[in-house]
Amino acid sequence: MQTIRVDTLSAKYSVFTGSGLLKNIAQRIERAVGKLPRRVFVLTSPEIWALWGHSMQESFSEAPVVLFLPAGEKHKTMASVDRLLREMARAGGDRGSLLIAFGGGIVGDLGGFLAAIYMRGIPFVQIPTTFLAQVDSSVGGKVGVNLPEGKNLVGNFLQPRAVFADIDILGTLPDRELHAGLMESIKAGIIRDLGLVRYMEKHADEVLGRDPKALEKVIAASIRMKAGVVHIDERENGLRMILNLGHTVGHALETATGYKAMLHGEAVGWGMVAALWLARKRGTISTAQFDRLERLIHRYGPLPVLKVRAATVVAATVGDKKNVGGVRRFVLPIGIGDAGVVEDVTTAEIESAVGYMLGRSDVRDPSHRRR
Repeated sequence: MQTIRVDTLSAKYSVFTGSGLLKNIAQRIERAVGKLPRRVFVLTSPEIWALWGHSMQESFSEAPVVLFLPAGEKHKTMASVDRLLREMARAGGDRGSLLIAFGGGIVGDLGGFLAAIYMRGIPFVQIPTTFLAQVDSSVGGKVGVNLPEGKNLVGNFLQPRAVFADIDILGTLPDRELHAGLMESIKAGIIRDLGLVRYMEKHADEVLGRDPKALEKVIAASIRMKAGVVHIDERENGLRMILNLGHTVGHALETATGYKAMLHGEAVGWGMVAALWLARKRGTISTAQFDRLERLIHRYGPLPVLKVRAATVVAATVGDKKNVGGVRRFVLPIGIGDAGVVEDVTTAEIESAVGYMLGRSDVRDPSHRRR
């Protein structure tokens, strides 16, 4: 097991990653955050609870109150928040209660938002069950929900008291979910960790084959990268924006397709392809680096074929939450292992990047490339 410390202005906590963490999880939580309160809530999905609910629940001396959130972005809404808040109130939740988010990124984001606003704030713990949530969304304190107009437009910052990333849980994760989550680790390497990029290139077979040691190395490296960024910029006033590489176009793809056509990590993968194209055109990466990174993205695919109009995607980028005062902010790699935020990207440039991305969506062999 590895322990990674996250140190921010508002909170300090540990991320535990390894195998067998779900066993005796109640005792692990107590060691990390203190004695369990009278009322413990677990927010999860029916699918996760059916697979892992018994293993999780058996370590509690008093059964927690289980709250269910159906799977899918379409349920990451204020309507779900309203329903769940009322369930918590009816179950006797008070200011001393604890909420455990036990699921993927949607459960973690919405669960953290519940904790941030219920009784003006209660503590919560993350137990992420998808690769994407383990390496990214469970760490850093961003919580929130979607609006029809865009992704994560309602939210807050609330750091968890602890995060437990159990690799054993990934054993029941579908291949598509694993591949989608690995896009966030590729992102982590591109923006901050050349060593992680090299490892994922060299050990792709082991990672995709779910070798526990390989997975733990990638997960721990991804978390360390994000912890370092969040330590410097907790509230996304500067450096933290680089964590959004691929997310401007990725979120636009999700919005343009009604959150139905692809997983979040798949959208980020395509968004990174668009960002790499723009970076290459601007000269912040070389052609060789562009080829290398796009090849890595496709190696951890496949990404889904895109069936959406370029104009629809470009229009959806206007609603990106990084934009301020009408200025479009776009994260671009600077070489491999560094990134920056630019504010002068034109509509024509975005149209070019989205056009390239859409043209690549039916290409399975990245060695055959359109110039």
